[in-house]
Amino acid sequence: MIQEDSSEIITDEKWQAIIGNDASYNNQFFYAVKTTGIFCKPSCKSRIPKKENVLIFQNAEEALLAHFRPCKRCKPTNERLPDNDWVALITEYIDKNYPEKLTLDTLAEMSHGSPYHLHRTFKKITGNTPVEYIQQVRINMAKKLLLQSDRAIADIAKAVGIPNTPYFITLFKKMADTTPAYFRQLHESEGTK
Repeated sequence: MIQEDSSEIITDEKWQAIIGNDASYNNQFFYAVKTTGIFCKPSCKSRIPKKENVLIFQNAEEALLAHFRPCKRCKPTNERLPDNDWVALITEYIDKNYPEKLTLDTLAEMSHGSPYHLHRTFKKITGNTPVEYIQQVRINMAKKLLLQSDRAIADIAKAVGIPNTPYFITLFKKMADTTPAYFRQLHESEGTK
């Protein structure tokens, strides 16, 4: 639960330092991004957040107390976030945002890391690549939708973030050993016994 009480109003000077990645402001203040739950040094090279999502803190401890996590890229606490915690942050983001277009670059940007490091670390911790995890989340959700609704296969594919229906059917068959239509039919017939 992110708390905003100890944050300051963002001044034009501080905003300019953030968008200019100005290292001369490092340790004068830290900024946190409400939508990611991460805080950074002003010099962080991560994508510029929307101004309305930014909170300013005098020091890293205030940001930590407000339940923000340190950025993996700029390391505002001069420590690395443990890999398990970092991967948990990424899997949580995937679990909540699976219907959106998710790429390695998107996940790296969101988690303030490099795509290469994210891919390697994610696979080391989970045993799957980020893409494999995203596909598994999407297929699991598709299974739920197939059993809980009579929506068309194409609608379910779009709902789980795979707008290309033939690709969705191929991926579903590869991961579930059956087509989506047969999966639904099989489970409907089991329910009527």
